[in-house]
Amino acid sequence: MKSYEKLLLENKAWAAEKIHDDPEFFTRLEHIQTPEYLWIGCSDSRVPADRITGTQPGEIFVHRNIANMVVHTDLNLLSVLQYAVEVLKVKHIIVCGHYGCGGVKAAMSTKSFGIINKWLRNIKDVYRYHREELEVLDAESDARLNRLIELNVTEQVINLAKTSIIQKAWKEEQRPDLHGWVYGLNNGIIKPIFEMNAGTHIDPLYEFDNL
Repeated sequence: MKSYEKLLLENKAWAAEKIHDDPEFFTRLEHIQTPEYLWIGCSDSRVPADRITGTQPGEIFVHRNIANMVVHTDLNLLSVLQYAVEVLKVKHIIVCGHYGCGGVKAAMSTKSFGIINKWLRNIKDVYRYHREELEVLDAESDARLNRLIELNVTEQVINLAKTSIIQKAWKEEQRPDLHGWVYGLNNGIIKPIFEMNAGTHIDPLYEFDNL
């Protein structure tokens, strides 16, 4: 058996188990999607949003990319964000990074990684914003890396608040709340590190007055 064929067998077993436990499970999912959460996470295969939060299909809307970034030129992310906020009416948006993130670690180096350099440059900017705080930490241990991971999550939450999509929803419907979390690969625990309730004011330079 080829390795990918095992995935298909596991899928059949999972579907059969779901139907056994709840015969109407897929019928309900087929006709409605009402997640309360949008999850913006890292593409790392060790951080599956549903598994680590105990959510079921239909409960959490997921977007993943390298190092859980909110980049204002990323039409994929912005499309997901607009759909989640304006159509699905999510109440919470979670940006979840993870300690030991390879993308953040790569951004801390001076090596060229090809096309991904353009993506990692956004993380390098976060490092530059917080250079003074970061460079007092031990570069040889994980302390500096993990602090940058936390700061990067915080910056991505703030980037969400800078979008007209979020600001419009805040103004009209007082939602969604924004959350910055970091997941520990070594213990499976999520650490909340930053929160922005709906309507939180940011630097006026980024606030739109005609929404």
